[in-house]
Amino acid sequence: MDNTGRMAPAAVGLALLLGILGNLLIIHSDGMGLGPALWVAALVAGTMGLARWTLGRDGLQGDGRWLLAGAVVFAAGLVWRASPLLHSLDILAIGLCLGLAALTLRDGSLSRAGVLSYPLWLAFSAIHHAIGPFLLLFSDVQWKELPKSGWSRHAGAVLRGLLIAVPLLLVFGGLFAAADAVFAELMGRVFTFDGEALFEHLFGTLFFGALAAGFLRTGLIREREALPRMGGRGGIALGAVETGVVLGLLNLLFLAFVLVQVRYLFGGAELVLASAHLTYAEYARSGFFELVQVTVLVLPVLLALHWALPEENEAAHRLYRWLGVPLVGLLFVIMASAMQRMRLYVMEYGLTELRLYTTAFMVWMAFLFVWFLATVVRGQRDRFAVGALAGGLAVLLLLHAVNPGALIARTNVALAPRTGRFDAAYAASLGPDAVPVLVGALDTLPEAARQELVRELALRYDQPSSDWRAWNWGRARAYRLLSSLEAE
Repeated sequence: MDNTGRMAPAAVGLALLLGILGNLLIIHSDGMGLGPALWVAALVAGTMGLARWTLGRDGLQGDGRWLLAGAVVFAAGLVWRASPLLHSLDILAIGLCLGLAALTLRDGSLSRAGVLSYPLWLAFSAIHHAIGPFLLLFSDVQWKELPKSGWSRHAGAVLRGLLIAVPLLLVFGGLFAAADAVFAELMGRVFTFDGEALFEHLFGTLFFGALAAGFLRTGLIREREALPRMGGRGGIALGAVETGVVLGLLNLLFLAFVLVQVRYLFGGAELVLASAHLTYAEYARSGFFELVQVTVLVLPVLLALHWALPEENEAAHRLYRWLGVPLVGLLFVIMASAMQRMRLYVMEYGLTELRLYTTAFMVWMAFLFVWFLATVVRGQRDRFAVGALAGGLAVLLLLHAVNPGALIARTNVALAPRTGRFDAAYAASLGPDAVPVLVGALDTLPEAARQELVRELALRYDQPSSDWRAWNWGRARAYRLLSSLEAE
């Protein structure tokens, strides 16, 4: 029997097992925590084990192996931190890692793909995941050719016996129940039928089983056809003149903006307050939207211009470098302005999740432009996408290490004596990750703020969940501290 003949039936069994685990660990869990992380780890371990058993030690040679490790890392983030927003980003990262890994487990490289190839691959992977369970069951597994000996022969016999026995049990059991009320009550307690619960279990098992089957089929059994890529330039080709006009005018526009706004970009708090019709909120938000515009418009324009340059046109590429590097330098000035505006806003009004995640977004954008200079400007555009993905995942890991809830709470507590403002309700809403900082700072807060914070914490953290599948280190630590606080 060939590898596919061995792997397909085993993949069906593994997918069914993962479906049962998904139903038990996720669907019926009280929240995000240990259960979903264990399921992702089981999917990765099962995939590696199945590949090792059927393909041998060297069966997996593609870059997707590293993305499997990334999926496990971000699944661990579900257990580490308790922030709902971080959990959402973790789930997104897990989906990206698994979606791309499925296409490049056995072979294939992620480091030489264009920017537009990644979303194309993700769509390609989603299609294969959707049809994979059906192809696995009705095409890959040759049911008639399965050996009719050993466990399979006994399994068939057991199934035939059950098909005969179940109707008989129902008939005779019904007669006995009608003949004796005590027996009927006993059978009613033993075989309580809850249609809604049965449907939930069946749906959960099928849903996660289908996810696992689609991943296994896409990653290990799918024919290794070439991955779809964006085509060439077609009829689009730009030369040195077009490149010089576009980038030259963009440089002039950005330079004019920076020169006119330079005293506001780095003016500081006094200038903000002295400027007519300019508040802290407007100052910070305008910087943020400048950065969004840079991200949404300028970077794709630069990438598209480079894509349209013929490889043999050295003059155009040289002019692109001469004008592209200064333009990126001007963009860095605008980014520095946005960071300065956000710093002033935080110093006056405190830190929030929106402001912190906006700053993290700025950090990722700054990395993208540095990576752009290191790859695209040097003629290695095909390496840009993998660096952008790796940079985004690295920023997400950095957010886990920083612990957003604790950082926001720590910042706002430190600013409270100077500003005279402390929003206890918002501080309590930051989640369990902020609780250790807030409990430790209770003695430093004014009495009114302290009482309000204790009251808000008591309302939000009433009773910890006893479900081990929802266990989370951040939540467990928060409830432990709050229990000790109540005991005092």
